[in-house]
Amino acid sequence: MASSRFFITILALTCFLFTSEAKEILVGGKENSWSIPPSPDFLNLWAEKTRFRIGDSLIFKFDGTTDSVLQVTRDDYNSCNKSKPIKEYKDGNTKIELSRSGAHYFISGADGNCEKGEKLFVVVMSNKFKSFNAPASAPAPAPNQNSAAGDEFKLGFMGVITLLAGFALF
Repeated sequence: MASSRFFITILALTCFLFTSEAKEILVGGKENSWSIPPSPDFLNLWAEKTRFRIGDSLIFKFDGTTDSVLQVTRDDYNSCNKSKPIKEYKDGNTKIELSRSGAHYFISGADGNCEKGEKLFVVVMSNKFKSFNAPASAPAPAPNQNSAAGDEFKLGFMGVITLLAGFALF
């Protein structure tokens, strides 16, 4: 009986730790970060401190009358080439779901903005990669001031139910 309680408790804790939900992540960590940044590497430094998973969504907030978000290839990202985007977003409140692992590249559609650092690339981890197994060289996440992008871990419904069921057996 004691061993089955122990097993159920371990199972519940495992579900609790491994269950996460997709997040909506505000680009740059605050409103209107999709603009010419204070330094050319500002957005990418922010992205390096953020863990992106399949199913997460990037939220770009910007003035849609003067700017846009272009999803581009790596080569177009590196050269700030706006002529053949994979996709263009102009609404000023853009939500882009990250549906696959790997690198995703975005540049500004406004003339000259990409060259001034308004560009972003994010690396999405595969489902096999758990955020607490991050490589030792990865920097610690900066404190986040936006609650929509804040919590690294969000509990899934099944994780909570399993945890409660495990404790109810005691």
